Amino acid sequence: MLRFTPILLAILYAYAMYRFSAWRTSRELDEKSSPLRDPRLNPLFERMAAALDLPAIRVHIYEIEPVNGLAAPDGRIFITRGFLQKFQTGEVSAEEIASVIAHELGHVALGHSRRRMIDFSGQNAIRTALAMVLGRFLPGIGTYIAGFITTLLAARLSRQDEYEADAYASALLMKSGIGVEAQKSLFLKLDQLTKSSGRQMAWLLSHPKTDERIKAIEMREKAWDGRA
Repeated sequence: MLRFTPILLAILYAYAMYRFSAWRTSRELDEKSSPLRDPRLNPLFERMAAALDLPAIRVHIYEIEPVNGLAAPDGRIFITRGFLQKFQTGEVSAEEIASVIAHELGHVALGHSRRRMIDFSGQNAIRTALAMVLGRFLPGIGTYIAGFITTLLAARLSRQDEYEADAYASALLMKSGIGVEAQKSLFLKLDQLTKSSGRQMAWLLSHPKTDERIKAIEMREKAWDGRA
């Protein structure tokens, strides 16, 4: 029984971290968000809702500056204040904002947002267990190696999720009559924003390369045109 104790402790730790992370995320979003209402965006959201046979798509503004979209574990969709400001200044179009919302809806529909929270908790448990083991054999650097291994694992899972959410968004944008041109143009803009903000390395780790994402969209377009 004693030899299974570390495994049981890791499972309990992962569960506790999941519950705590979910609670903390929900509280932060509740405290720093409000409903998004914009007469230029609402018609596009309504078209996507109709394509999904939903009464409405509700989007919230998350009051932080970084440009991003977010699908919460409870299914809510958020766009950051920084992203909305890009739209308000004309740097991002309404259709490009709609493509972000479609992408985040993909994360929700495909179960990514809830799974990511579970993955995050599990990764913390794995990181802790690896650090304990490697620390015995590689004192001083074992913790850093454990963190690096866990980061690479998380990045690979995240990139796969992004591709899947991209595909969902493309299908939804086509079905709602918005099209995928805005989806492709936004990727190029986000690429530039990431480089200018100094977050390029983190972006590359967790997201597929921009040209690969655009190529995947174009391949789907060709497949749809062939079936038309």
